[in-house]
Amino acid sequence: MIPTIRTERLTLRPYRFEDFPAYRDFLAGPRSRFMSGPHGAETAWAWFCNDTASWQFFGFGGLMIEAADGTLAGGVNITQGPDFPEPELGWFLFDGAEGKGYATEAALALRDALIADLPSLVSYIDRGNAPALRLAKRLGAERDAQAATPGGLGCLVLRHRVRVAS
Repeated sequence: MIPTIRTERLTLRPYRFEDFPAYRDFLAGPRSRFMSGPHGAETAWAWFCNDTASWQFFGFGGLMIEAADGTLAGGVNITQGPDFPEPELGWFLFDGAEGKGYATEAALALRDALIADLPSLVSYIDRGNAPALRLAKRLGAERDAQAATPGGLGCLVLRHRVRVAS
């Protein structure tokens, strides 16, 4: 079951097929440079499907970020691809959605909804992506220089605190 999570200003909802063009266009554009982009439609489709299928396989995955006015603002996800050593909290915003606090609000909501069920949670962030590094720190994540990266990628690993079951 893929959840819908509501915050004060946002609805985090399951992906819909009609969301794919915006997702594809984001990954094809310059905003995806910190995600090893730009990417073609085939990679976009693979990632779109991965974010959706992860809910069935792992109990976590991707959700679209919808603003209160119904505008699609981007996405937030917890995923663990085959080359990810740990589950990762990630986010992306479409053009025009930045600077409104949407990524922070969405990432907090998804993290807080699922973190109790996760053994660990990290964010893999490109060293040059200063806004994402600031956001991860606002979420309370701390750099873990000892953590493994996906495929040995030269990114930074920021570790989120998970609740330990008592």
